[in-house]
Amino acid sequence: MGSEAILLQEWASQPCIMGIDEAGRGPVLGPMVYGCLYCARSYQKTLATLSFADSKTLKEEKREELFDNLKGNESIGWAVDVLCPRELSAKMLKRNKINLNEISHQSAMSLIDRVLKMGVLLTEVYIDTVGDPGKYEIMLSKNFPSIKFVVAKKADSLYPVVSGASIVAKVTRDRALREWVLDETAENMHRNFGSGYPGDPQTKFWLEQHKHSVFGFPTLVRFSWGTCTTYFKDIVEVVWESDKMDEEGEGGSNSGKRQLKLRNVGFTTSKSKSEEIESSGKGRGRFFRTRKLEIVTDF
Repeated sequence: MGSEAILLQEWASQPCIMGIDEAGRGPVLGPMVYGCLYCARSYQKTLATLSFADSKTLKEEKREELFDNLKGNESIGWAVDVLCPRELSAKMLKRNKINLNEISHQSAMSLIDRVLKMGVLLTEVYIDTVGDPGKYEIMLSKNFPSIKFVVAKKADSLYPVVSGASIVAKVTRDRALREWVLDETAENMHRNFGSGYPGDPQTKFWLEQHKHSVFGFPTLVRFSWGTCTTYFKDIVEVVWESDKMDEEGEGGSNSGKRQLKLRNVGFTTSKSKSEEIESSGKGRGRFFRTRKLEIVTDF
C-alpha cells in the first residue's frame, strides 16, 4: 500500500532520501505498521517547511490533515507494511522464534527493497532505531551497500523525512483500528477496546470480556504478548495424541504415538518449546486437522 501505484515522477531518478518509522509496537491489540516517506534530496529543504513532526506530538486531526497533504504532493512518495496481530504472534511463537526486533528489521528492509525495485534512486535512508543503532546500521549497510544509512534514537523528532514516515505509519494504523471488522461472531462481541495498550483500563476490561478458555482471543489480539498470560490462569487443558513424530524423533519408536498436552495455548513467554502438530487425517477441514479435532459419538 502506498504511492507506488502512481507512475514514478521524474525526480525519482535523481538521488533520493527516505525516512522510516513505525506505529503500534507496544499495543496488545491491532497491527503494527511500518511506514516510509521518500523524496528527491533536492526537495529536503522544502520538506522541512511542511510542518511534519513526531506523530505522537500531534493531535489526530492534524495527523490526518498532514497525511492527506502528503498524499496529494507529487514531490513525495510513501509506502507502508502492515503486520496483522496474527502474523506477529505466529512469528514470535513458531519453533524458530522471531522476536519483535527482528520482525521490525525485516519490515523496514522490505520497504527499502520495495521502493528500490520501483526504480527510485535511494542514496540516503534515515531510520528510527530498533535495538542497538550501530548494529542495526551495519546490518542495513550490508544488505544495501549503495545506500548511506543514518540510524538514530528519536529520529522522528530529528529528521523531517522520518517525521513524515511517522505520520504515514500512525494514520494508517489508526484507520486500520477504526475500520477493523471482527471475524468472530460470538454474542456480546463489541469494539469498545480503548487504545489497545496493555495499561489502558478499557483495553484490560475488553480482554477480560473477550477471552475464551479453549479458543483464546479474537484475531484482533496479539496473543503472544505477555499481557495475555494473566487472563488464562484457568484455561482448559487440551490433550491429544499425535500420529506424526516430530522432526527430532522425540518420543521413542516411530510406530508409537505420543500424547501431548497443550497447557498454555500459546499465551506464554516461557522458554519451553512450541510445536505445531499436523494431523494426517483426511477429509476434514484445515481448522480441525491442525487442532487434532475429530468427530466423536460417545463421551
